[in-house]
Amino acid sequence: MKTIIALILIIGFGHISYGQTYNDFEIDSASKSQPDKPSKTQFMVRGYGHTGLNFMDTEGEKESSYVGSAFSPIFLFKHSDRLMFEAELEFELEHNDLEIGLEYADIMYVLNKNMTVRAGKFLLPFGTFMERFHPAWINRLPTRPLGFGHDGIAPASGIGVELRGAFNLGGASLNYSVYSTNGPRLKDGSDEPEEAGMLLFQNYEDNNTSKAFGGRLGILPFADSSTELGFSAYSTNGVGETDSMYEDVGAFLYAIDFSFVKQIAAVGGFVDVKGQYNNSKIDDAMYIEMHEDGDEEEYTFKNESNSFYAQLSYRPTMAESDFLKKMEFVGRYSNFNAPEGAEWEEQSDQYAFGLNYWLTWRSLIKMAYQTTDRVGGHGGGGKSNGFFIHWAIGF
Repeated sequence: MKTIIALILIIGFGHISYGQTYNDFEIDSASKSQPDKPSKTQFMVRGYGHTGLNFMDTEGEKESSYVGSAFSPIFLFKHSDRLMFEAELEFELEHNDLEIGLEYADIMYVLNKNMTVRAGKFLLPFGTFMERFHPAWINRLPTRPLGFGHDGIAPASGIGVELRGAFNLGGASLNYSVYSTNGPRLKDGSDEPEEAGMLLFQNYEDNNTSKAFGGRLGILPFADSSTELGFSAYSTNGVGETDSMYEDVGAFLYAIDFSFVKQIAAVGGFVDVKGQYNNSKIDDAMYIEMHEDGDEEEYTFKNESNSFYAQLSYRPTMAESDFLKKMEFVGRYSNFNAPEGAEWEEQSDQYAFGLNYWLTWRSLIKMAYQTTDRVGGHGGGGKSNGFFIHWAIGF
């Protein structure tokens, strides 16, 4: 019996050894026939989420509601040392509905140490806020500055191809990006007359043969990379439907951004300064206004908009108290101006002040007060005040 068992073990071991040797031989042979042998694939899930409580007072109309409950998983897949894939989904409760969106999904290939190409849907480097700072645990305030997001004038993402990279200039450095996307669509007012002349940047399937071209150049003049000044441009020769009267209406947008982040001994902590100016100019066009009696009237306006925000935050990281080290004080001013004569004409100013408490390096509780003075725009304008308590976490 012992002899039989020993024989079975020997045969089984021999079979496993042969199989392993054969597989190793096959793998080795395959790798020799492929000079660019890829590294081991890697998969990672990151992301962020947030929830909170908002109190709003708009011209005497008060409301309070638990909001947020947003979840944004980010999927990262490394196929090789050069080939990678990234995607972010968004799950958010809004207006009693679950909104599901695809923030970005793109493939990246590293050409060399100074160049990377990516294709798909990606966040546009138009300035820095939407590409770098919009996630809830990175944005120091619960809200976005004026001019970003819904009805904003700064593009957030696009479908196309991009070449980006960075260069070391011997102390100073620079980063760059050039890209082409489907470009935005022009709202002609047929569906929403009050938004005639606006740009819709979520153009997943192009409505004409024109493409948008853009880029950003960022300059970091100091060796410690504490300061960055960026210049962005975004242009297209056509934003209207093919064979429509708006087919040749063009648009040109530009942005200037600034960032300064450094721990300063004189103030006992980190000082973080952010700012961005956006400008949008669309060619003149004729739009149709419908009156209550059914009559139509053509009108036009100088379609130029701009927005600006400046933000300062301070964190006393050099304080003796551990409690104070985790505190952060934030202030932000933002401004938005939509074109005079448009149905969506608007001039708005907003001030926001916040106090944050960092539970960990990627989780914080944000408390903020915000006041907005709006003239025109949706709802006719007015003054609104809000108090926010949000909890954000990155993982």
